[in-house]
Amino acid sequence: MQPAIRIRGLTKSYGTRRAVDGLDLDVEAGEIFALLGPNGAGKTTTVEILEGFRTRDAGEVSVLGTDPHRAPARWRDGVGIVMQSSGGLDLLTPREVLASAARAYRHPRQVGEVMDVTGLTEKAGSRIVGLSGGQRRRLDVALGIVGRPELLFLDEPTTGFDPQARRDFWGLIRTLADEGTTILLTTHYLDEAEALAARVGVIAAGRLVALDTPMNLGGRHEQVATVSWLEEGVRRTLNTSTPTAEIAALAARFEGEIPELVVTRPTLEETYLRLIAPHVSGETPGVAA
Repeated sequence: MQPAIRIRGLTKSYGTRRAVDGLDLDVEAGEIFALLGPNGAGKTTTVEILEGFRTRDAGEVSVLGTDPHRAPARWRDGVGIVMQSSGGLDLLTPREVLASAARAYRHPRQVGEVMDVTGLTEKAGSRIVGLSGGQRRRLDVALGIVGRPELLFLDEPTTGFDPQARRDFWGLIRTLADEGTTILLTTHYLDEAEALAARVGVIAAGRLVALDTPMNLGGRHEQVATVSWLEEGVRRTLNTSTPTAEIAALAARFEGEIPELVVTRPTLEETYLRLIAPHVSGETPGVAA
């Protein structure tokens, strides 16, 4: 099975600024893939090229087996897009907007179903101008999935969501993936990437600087662990590359339960910041946009 997204040597410049610099990347069919990077790293440019909204200077791009720059209208039937923001719909209701959007697709989801899974049912007949920021974001997501896409682009999808709404949305994304939808997610919430993505790519200065599972990214799983416990009323801490062995020794010493045992490794956020630090600080040549 060919990848849902295939990128080879992708390059895009704005004047003298190199936004994307020879990017290679595959996203497998049915995968949830998170593309991470600081502002100005080239994420948005890359995603817009994949969506067919921006041209490239060089390189090869295939999305659902088609070059998006030359894609026929029917290609759009298989692609769902949740942008960072949308507007111009204030006087309509969510039901009206979704019903209109659904008519553009061959096999859309039922409008009522889409409103249910995005938490919009109670606001179905309200004018969009009166919706909160989080409710408008839910409508953006609803518009992205109403066409039952094969591939869904999610650009900062949970901005404005409260914690429970974010968890509910994660459940929806997992359901879509279980149904076979390929999902490309960009987010600044590292816990979101870790909760959802099978793989994570980190882009900086227009280049892919790391690619792996969230657990293994940047050698995270091999980093020194911190083991801490309570002993004689004092919090003890040990940094070790063999936490399992240390815990076994502690368990033997305490003859069972280790008081207030905590084991931590570097978080995904800490690993991400370490990976992008040279590029953000300007130690690596290249300018992204």
